[in-house]
Amino acid sequence: MYYPYLRGKQFELILLRDNAEFLAKNNIHPIIEPVKSDFTALTRSMKAMNENSVEYTLIVNPVAGQKPVPSSSILTELIENEFEKLKTISVGYMLHAESNIHDLVELLEKHPDFNFSILHYGYTNGKKLAAAIDGYENIKIHVFIDGFAGKLYQRYLKKDGIKRVLIRDGFKPQKKNAHYPSNEHFSDLHITFPDEGMDGFGDYLIVGDDYTETGGPAYAVAIHLTYLDDDDMFIYHFISDQTDSPTDPGGKFLEALAKLVKKVNKPKSLIFRSRACAEYLKLYKMQHYPGLGYVKKLSMQHHIELMANFISRES
Repeated sequence: MYYPYLRGKQFELILLRDNAEFLAKNNIHPIIEPVKSDFTALTRSMKAMNENSVEYTLIVNPVAGQKPVPSSSILTELIENEFEKLKTISVGYMLHAESNIHDLVELLEKHPDFNFSILHYGYTNGKKLAAAIDGYENIKIHVFIDGFAGKLYQRYLKKDGIKRVLIRDGFKPQKKNAHYPSNEHFSDLHITFPDEGMDGFGDYLIVGDDYTETGGPAYAVAIHLTYLDDDDMFIYHFISDQTDSPTDPGGKFLEALAKLVKKVNKPKSLIFRSRACAEYLKLYKMQHYPGLGYVKKLSMQHHIELMANFISRES
């Protein structure tokens, strides 16, 4: 199963809401780390996922952002007050270097009817953790963040009945959009996760783990699009020709989009004709710039559709 990891920015939440039926049909399990204290958009996305029986994890103690959203407000407003309606939610708890496992145990005991996903993001004492949480049957998934949970640590947490998922960041961010290569390797985890002793895999889509509240001025516009070549995953970076000033983002987008369209229409193109790809072609035909947030949403949607297509072919 595929577990895409999303921060709760506006267009990421719209992506989940608009694709809820698709996520359910393809057994895709989103992991959401809220980054906004206004839960309006998140609530709408949760409603759509609940109505379509999408299994998803909502992290209740987020760490992203300069001022992380308080755990108490997520638990109270989004989960405890709505629990009877939330049939497919898993409560996500982030364990990092500064975590106190007694807080996790207290939460497990307080909510025995909740399903829990534990995200391992820098906590180091796997043996102590395994002893502390042994016997809690409401733990359903261990999510290991690659680079923050070693092999020995993972071994302590191997237990029948609990799924194991590995999240690996395939996106390699550049300080400036103009510095991206035309294409590069993204990931092979969708193929190799069983070799890692995992039941599922995930990534940060085409955004990456490095979280920023807002981006700086776009001197160049980049459209990121993943593709498969002999089932290995790579990513195209379509860069605008204009790179020397922050003006004319719409014109820069159309420059980058023209390169995308040329690659899509090339004989034996490796780009999967997703619904998101079709939307890119439509935007090119209209010569319309929808805003960079929408562009990022489309590339994220394409990545999810590509993963779903690969999994359906392999199953």
